Amino acid sequence: MSDQMSDHRHELRIGVLGSYGGLNLGDEAILACVLDSLRQIRPTAERIVFSRQPQHTRERFGVPAVAYTGVSQGQLVEAETGLDLLLLGGGGILHDGQAGSVMRPVRLAHQLGIPTFGYAIGAGPLTGHEEIDVVRETIDQMTDLTVRDQESILVLEGMGVNRQISATADAAVLLEPEEFTEEMLIREGIDSHVRLVGISVREPGQAADNLDENSYHGLLAEVADFMTCRYNAQAVFVPMERCDIAHAHAVLSAMSAPENARVLNRTYTPAQIAGLMRHLDFAVGMRLHFLIFAAGAGVPVLPLPYAGKVFDFAQTVGAPVLTGIAKGQAGPLLAELDRLWDERKAWTYRLRQRFQVLRERARENQERCRALIDRLDPVA
Repeated sequence: MSDQMSDHRHELRIGVLGSYGGLNLGDEAILACVLDSLRQIRPTAERIVFSRQPQHTRERFGVPAVAYTGVSQGQLVEAETGLDLLLLGGGGILHDGQAGSVMRPVRLAHQLGIPTFGYAIGAGPLTGHEEIDVVRETIDQMTDLTVRDQESILVLEGMGVNRQISATADAAVLLEPEEFTEEMLIREGIDSHVRLVGISVREPGQAADNLDENSYHGLLAEVADFMTCRYNAQAVFVPMERCDIAHAHAVLSAMSAPENARVLNRTYTPAQIAGLMRHLDFAVGMRLHFLIFAAGAGVPVLPLPYAGKVFDFAQTVGAPVLTGIAKGQAGPLLAELDRLWDERKAWTYRLRQRFQVLRERARENQERCRALIDRLDPVA
């Protein structure tokens, strides 16, 4: 009996906390990659996701999921009791309006003596004094962490975080695409026999509070009209969140030739959207993970930076770094588009090289996480 008991190993229970639950395809891509990393690191570990919509997470990923918003402290304690490790992230979760709620389970983990790891997290913008205080104190207490870009280091250091912070890459750059079939294109009214230009929009809000709707709707309408006319192309608007659909249609309504554009109407997984990118000839966009998916497929991209994370990504992949998104700035933007279009074959080659570097950086997240798990539970 004693020999049997000594052979029994405690299986790790690892919590994964983020802005999950089907609200954003970028966040869902991150979750898919984090769960896959944990599967590679410790296949037998139990993984529990702390989600904003647990039912969606359970159905989509087939893992246990619990809510961390709108629940009592007692319910949160019950959910975290028995965890051996809590992963925060990844993605841009430390910004105004969200940082406080997402840090609540992390602070509780520290009270319960549970180690915590920040998995390629993104920070900013953060302006509220209370949220800044919570983030600073909690980050300083975490067992280990990585951030996904240099911008996040600047934000955290600017609020007084004292620990050393490493910048790696967004977890989603390791996402493996799934096929987006010709049949799927046809169902969306997309003509695969013409050039296709992908476009990504987003809503103004706490993560993008400097956007003016009328200005950037008008600007993107000019971009879509210019590219579809000049390059004999069809524009494909790719919503990364449900709210993107309304903004895409607002851009269409401002176009001179909206018949040359389509908005994806069906629901797709992040891997399917990543697979769509192989059909595109060019991509112009605001959403970070739209740009990541396009660059990962070697599609020349022109980022429209509304926040530091998009500036940072543009610099990393060598894309032009534009300043501001306003209708009056269409001239320089269209000139840049023309230049990139003419050089798109060379851009594809450079993008693939630079994206491979990003993938190597993203694997650093896995190795840091692996090192921590091996310290917590050494493999015999």
